[in-house]
Amino acid sequence: MQSTDLGNKESGKIWHRKPSPATRDGIIVNIIHNTSGYHPKVLRFLNVAFDGTGDCLIAGDHQGNIYVFDLHGNRFNLVQRTAQASTALAFNLRRKSEFLVALADYSIKCFDTVTKELVSWMRGHESSVFSISVHASGKYAITTSSDTAQLWDLDTFQRKRKLNIRQSVGIQKVFFLPLSNTILSCFKDNSIFAWECDTLFCKYQLPAPPESSSILYKVFAVTRDGRILAAGGKSNHLHLWCLEARQLFRIIQMPTKVRAIRHLEFLPDSFDAGSNQVLGVLSQDGIMRFINMQTCKLLFEIGSLDEGISSSAISPHGRYIASIMENGSLNIYSVQALTQEINKPPPPLVKVIEDLPKNKLSSSDLKMKVTSGRVQQPAKSRESKMQTRILKQDLTGDFESKKNELPDGLNKKRLQILLKGYGEYPTKYRMFIWRSLLQLPENHTAFSTLIDKGTHVAFLNLQKKYPIKSRKLLRVLQRTLSALAHWSVIFSDTPYLPLLAFPFVKLFQNNQLICFEVIATLIINWCQHWFEYFPNPPINILSMIENVLAFHDEELLQHFIDHDITSQLYAWPLLETVFSEVLTREEWLKLFDNIFSNHPSFLLMTVVAYNICSRTPLLSCNLKDDFEERERIRNDELDYLRERQTVEDMQAKVDQQRVEDEAWYQKQELLRKAEETRREMLLQEEEKMIQQRQRLAAVKRELKVKEMHLQDAARRRFLKLQQDQQEMELRRLDDEIGRKNLTENQEAVAKEMRADADAYRRKVDLEEHMFHKLTEAGETRSQKTQKWKEAEGKEFRLRSAKKASALSDASRKWFLEQEINAAVEHAENPCHKEEPRFQNEQEDSSCLPRTSQLNDSSEMDPSTQISLNRRAVEWDTTGQNLIKKVRNLRQRLTARARHRCQTPHLLAA
Repeated sequence: MQSTDLGNKESGKIWHRKPSPATRDGIIVNIIHNTSGYHPKVLRFLNVAFDGTGDCLIAGDHQGNIYVFDLHGNRFNLVQRTAQASTALAFNLRRKSEFLVALADYSIKCFDTVTKELVSWMRGHESSVFSISVHASGKYAITTSSDTAQLWDLDTFQRKRKLNIRQSVGIQKVFFLPLSNTILSCFKDNSIFAWECDTLFCKYQLPAPPESSSILYKVFAVTRDGRILAAGGKSNHLHLWCLEARQLFRIIQMPTKVRAIRHLEFLPDSFDAGSNQVLGVLSQDGIMRFINMQTCKLLFEIGSLDEGISSSAISPHGRYIASIMENGSLNIYSVQALTQEINKPPPPLVKVIEDLPKNKLSSSDLKMKVTSGRVQQPAKSRESKMQTRILKQDLTGDFESKKNELPDGLNKKRLQILLKGYGEYPTKYRMFIWRSLLQLPENHTAFSTLIDKGTHVAFLNLQKKYPIKSRKLLRVLQRTLSALAHWSVIFSDTPYLPLLAFPFVKLFQNNQLICFEVIATLIINWCQHWFEYFPNPPINILSMIENVLAFHDEELLQHFIDHDITSQLYAWPLLETVFSEVLTREEWLKLFDNIFSNHPSFLLMTVVAYNICSRTPLLSCNLKDDFEERERIRNDELDYLRERQTVEDMQAKVDQQRVEDEAWYQKQELLRKAEETRREMLLQEEEKMIQQRQRLAAVKRELKVKEMHLQDAARRRFLKLQQDQQEMELRRLDDEIGRKNLTENQEAVAKEMRADADAYRRKVDLEEHMFHKLTEAGETRSQKTQKWKEAEGKEFRLRSAKKASALSDASRKWFLEQEINAAVEHAENPCHKEEPRFQNEQEDSSCLPRTSQLNDSSEMDPSTQISLNRRAVEWDTTGQNLIKKVRNLRQRLTARARHRCQTPHLLAA
């Protein structure tokens, strides 16, 4: 066993010397991946997958390195570093250089092995993807996780459909059936559904398995023709389902050491037409056992308890097995080496008996004499004869019953009764009955060994001698004859072998193994004595036919003898062509229904019967040339039969074409109706869309109008707010202006009043000063007594005058404050109507206290009276001037207030 360490190399050779796998283990090469460095470590392989040719495979390790191994070219290449572990691989896409890899981040990526570039990146799973199934066309792929399965279009890398299920159920596996458009979905509750890929219409559901052998399915496998489903789980029972009949037809019990099944995969065979018979079963002990489903025999096994297998993949042509071991390495097995002992061809049919050396012969030696058609047995003693009779007497019934029992529950006696009653077997079950009658071993491995030897040199130019229009039929005939020649050398020199094999090849051209075994069984049982005079015709067999003909029709035999017609002319052509040139297809099938159901001598009786049935035209022939003229007639008849068969085939093809055309027209009609329905649905949808668009447009218009109204209202509110703000600003400015003007006026009035008061005080002081002077002058002229009285009187009057003056000042001051308060109030409320405060000047002046009214003129002397009157007049004049000034101020404030009240109306206008 060779071992290859990938190391840090990105490319190199897989093996460095020609592999020679041993029959014991069949390992071509063991591939490991160790990193070199200060801390070397082993990189474990996790997944492996073959491409469509079966000569290349890809494998990914737990660090995301993906390698391509070309077993035909002995090369490996590192094609991608994903930097994360892969959970599933697929390498059988439509574009041969592309592959799919499911990664630990739940995504799926497509890479190209040639350019090493990323082609696409697909996301959508929320848990780890553990299975990738690719359609036979390579156009679609199904990725499966525990909670969902998704269907992808590999042309656009878009997800087409998604299968969602309840979390309580869970998905075991979803995959395409080979060579079909059907998807099989298997769930954790043992329910299995079949779906149409295009429409996802549920085609059928398999029934529940019987309770006596009920197991929870974990792993599944399907034959290449998609007819048989194998399912297993945590049990040593294996269920085989027939998907056509949709029923469980067999339960296989594995050895007791098998407690659980971890992986199932059928071993393909190039010559079984997809009906794979060998199934690989990987159990919990790491050993993968390959069994024959029909015979339930263990053929071979790979792996061991010390070096267990964790997963495996088998190439599509069935030549290689790639297994990931439990230690992380990758083993490549040769199926041919593993099946070498099984595929040993049977011993040759003809064996040469050599004479013993004369010095070793003695009288006691066993002697045998070979005669034509019969072998003499050595003489036996009476005791042995008696014992033999007793044994026969005891075992006759059992032997006969066992002899009549056939495989698959058939009974030969019952079949003969059926054949005698109807004259033929049912067409539907004919091939099944033939296989049971002939008890074919269906040894795929032995046949594969013979086929692997290639075309025999004796049949390289077969098409020149036997020109056949159908290249497929010619190729199958060449393979079958080559396998027979490799099986026994004598068949390479048998000239009539193509004639004998051709009808069976034409009948079984889609199953070459059955074809080969039928011909081999026919030769061994019905033609076993044909080669005793080889290469001459079997004289012994022809002599038997002649003897039987002499017994049943002596006249016809004498006619043949009189005209020098031998059995080589009237019997041998029928035997070497097995009647295929004188009978139609239906007649030939009926004949072999009887030949296979009776003793081998029935074939010889058929030759005699054919000649007896044709005795009238044969007796009319008097010359040998006439008989050879019969051969030409027979050939013409055969040509006619072939032409008729061709016409019938053409008619059948025409009928089939008509049926196909009708089916096509019906399909087109259905498609047309479906198209009309879809068009109507589209029109309805378009109308609905138009109505929805109209409603949407109306809603949009309403919303637009509302929006415009809202915008207009908001604009008006904003303008009003701006106007109010401007008005408030104007009022604030007016108030400030008014306050400033009022302040200025108040200051001016106060200043004037202070000036007037100061002037008045100066006048009063001057008058007092003058009054004192006058008083002093009068006192000098008056008497001291009067002076004192008058002085007291004057002082009293002066006090009175001062009181009057103070009262007048207080009155004027009150009046001025009232006027100022009214003016301020009016300025603060300019728009109110002005209320009159004064009736007239007389009323205003009358409100003031008159100084003269307080003066008692009668008590004053004339000079004092004059002085007081003058002062009163001056006080009145000053008061009148103050009143006028206040009124002017009031008028100016009123005018300004009115102007302010008119300003908003002017702004609004």
